[in-house]
Amino acid sequence: MTATDAKDVGQVGSRNVASTIDLADPATFAGHDLTNFWQRLRDEEPIYWNPPTSGRRGFWVLSRHADILEVYRDDMTFTSERGNVLVTLLAGGDAGAGRMLAVTDGPRHTELRKLLLRALGPRVLGPVCRAVRANTRQMIGEAAANGECDFATDIASRIPMITISNLLGVPEADRASLLKMTKTALSADDESISDTDSEMARNEILLYFQDFVEFRRKNPGEDVVSMLVNSSIDGVPLSDDDIVLNCYSLIIGGDETSRLTMIDSINTLAANPGQWRRLKEGRCDIDKAVDEVLRWASPSMHFGRTAVRETVIHGERIQVDDIVTLWGASGNRDERAFKQPEVFDLGRVPNRHLSFGHGPHYCIGSYLAKVEISELLIALRDLILGFEVIGEPQRIRSNLLSGFSTMPVRFDADRTGLASEAREG
Repeated sequence: MTATDAKDVGQVGSRNVASTIDLADPATFAGHDLTNFWQRLRDEEPIYWNPPTSGRRGFWVLSRHADILEVYRDDMTFTSERGNVLVTLLAGGDAGAGRMLAVTDGPRHTELRKLLLRALGPRVLGPVCRAVRANTRQMIGEAAANGECDFATDIASRIPMITISNLLGVPEADRASLLKMTKTALSADDESISDTDSEMARNEILLYFQDFVEFRRKNPGEDVVSMLVNSSIDGVPLSDDDIVLNCYSLIIGGDETSRLTMIDSINTLAANPGQWRRLKEGRCDIDKAVDEVLRWASPSMHFGRTAVRETVIHGERIQVDDIVTLWGASGNRDERAFKQPEVFDLGRVPNRHLSFGHGPHYCIGSYLAKVEISELLIALRDLILGFEVIGEPQRIRSNLLSGFSTMPVRFDADRTGLASEAREG
């Protein structure tokens, strides 16, 4: 089906979409424009049933910002412990339930979150943030001097992986292979990567950290893994499985949001020269700009929950064990929550985007992700006069993540900025 076909589908009654649009199928998002589909759902069917297809269960779809927020907040009616994304929800559950922060609820979730915030909270990330700044400015400076690069692979893939690897203590020699695994685990660069390939990549990440946790028990360091090895909850030390699963979550989460948002920001700023000039000339607040590129990119299109008690949403009865998916990709374009949501506005206020989720499971790495995106925008502002996307960027193939795997860019260097950078360096 072509992008035009998808747009046409969105213009008919949403109940007729079911035979054409399957939100569980990664191919649905590969080149299809679902803008009108989401608009139709928000306006006419804010709770929508995606029927069973290809042996997969059916599930509910929420598309409005307010409804998504409500489910995120309601951890008495909806649980994360049976999976929080379609790949695990439709498989019948997540092996990390009750041990990995993202799929743990209740008191244990609270205690795990406290542990991880020791390493990921703003108070302790000062040196990490300074390293992000130095690395980002060096990479952008080199790209500016060279004139061209694939921004996705040469810059955006490196910044978050270097950062989270430093936090976890991952040796530099292992980072390229880990990046390859994380990019395959929940998405694919092309159709040749199957569901089996993605599952194998997830298992390989777990196996890697099993070995690494064992190494850190014998050779402790100053990294997050060493901290977790020596941590306990209610007097009970974390098991190897507890640590491995949370390392998996940190390496996946620490890579995908920042990487995909940074790649999208280049594509979007190139397409919006007025907003680029606004950034370049210092006419927008960087923190507000970061929130807008996050809203616009919506790198994680959905998260999900399972109902543990009956409830009603917009007149539809949600039964126990029903899957309810929360589509931030739609909520971040909801006219009920954002003025002119179809406009990319670096000064947008207010901006209650959903790109980090909400409620008890609000992304624990949000502060670090914002730092990475902020430093990118500042480096572009200071060291680049302008840029253009050359060639056709390649979209990733996923029912969870949205973005590009390639982004060929030509830079026009700001010679004054580069000279100043060299003097300060």
